[in-house]
Amino acid sequence: MIIPMLLLDLSVTLHQTLCFPIYRIAKVRRVDYLVDDRKHLGYLNIVERFHCTYCSYGIGLLAYTAEIVARTEQYFCPIKHARKVLHAHSRYKSFLAFGDGAL
Repeated sequence: MIIPMLLLDLSVTLHQTLCFPIYRIAKVRRVDYLVDDRKHLGYLNIVERFHCTYCSYGIGLLAYTAEIVARTEQYFCPIKHARKVLHAHSRYKSFLAFGDGAL
């Protein structure tokens, strides 16, 4: 799983680095989502530290990715779906209702 996660990290970081300035979308601060503080817990052995680092990176990366995609969606297509979306991102509630733009 680490290779796909690294590729995802590279892809979304590259996406926001290249595209966000063009459309004047505020960049997502990676450091706000990828937190690696559990390695300082003295009671964890080397294996537990590795697992904590791996999980922290994975969860943080998904949150970082979700925020980048949410900002992209907010810019290009801020319209709600016709049916309820489970665990919609925080920006979703301000989107237009489905069908509101119909003529």
